[in-house]
Amino acid sequence: MKDVALTPPPPPPPHKGEKSPTAPARDDLVLVGEFGRAHGLKGEVRLKSYTAVPAGIAGYRPLFTAQGRTLSLKNARPAPGNAPDMLIAQVEGVASREAAEALNRVQLFLERSKLPPPEEEDEFLLADLIGLPVRDEAGTVVGTIVDVPNYGGGDLLEIAPAAKGPTAFLPFTKAFVPVVEIAGKRIVIAPPEDFFEPARSEPKDPAPEDEA
Repeated sequence: MKDVALTPPPPPPPHKGEKSPTAPARDDLVLVGEFGRAHGLKGEVRLKSYTAVPAGIAGYRPLFTAQGRTLSLKNARPAPGNAPDMLIAQVEGVASREAAEALNRVQLFLERSKLPPPEEEDEFLLADLIGLPVRDEAGTVVGTIVDVPNYGGGDLLEIAPAAKGPTAFLPFTKAFVPVVEIAGKRIVIAPPEDFFEPARSEPKDPAPEDEA
């Protein structure tokens, strides 16, 4: 499976973030990242990037929060650990741990027009998968995609079951996800029988302790 490679060009006036809402104020925005906890004492913050080249998110601007405010990334580097989509970022105008903590769970959106068009028919943005329902091969809706993490072994779909309960992880490969139709919002999966059993839920990538 492929998503459109987002390549950097280069950050508008900073605003303190607000807690992550459920949807952006505009319908022409695509989700490209989400802040995590503060890192260290100088305003750095963890950032989960949904761009094909994770650090490339720092080159796009303007980046918007769901309320339409703009934020600029001064730089971004890989975070410690095995998750290639996790970064340590510096936000312009954020210079303290307290200010960085205010960004926790704030999502970043980019105007879709800023993204390069797909070069092939099967290319799409991984972020476009989030929120889509997934069906089994019989056509029954079995859950909803809530995240597309990568812990170093390839992209995974984190799926919340329709019947409630803990999420489960499915490798994002043709064998397990035979149909992906973004335009029709149709995702078909071929999960193992015990897919939604709690034991199958993969723990989140353990993060090292924050710098003192």
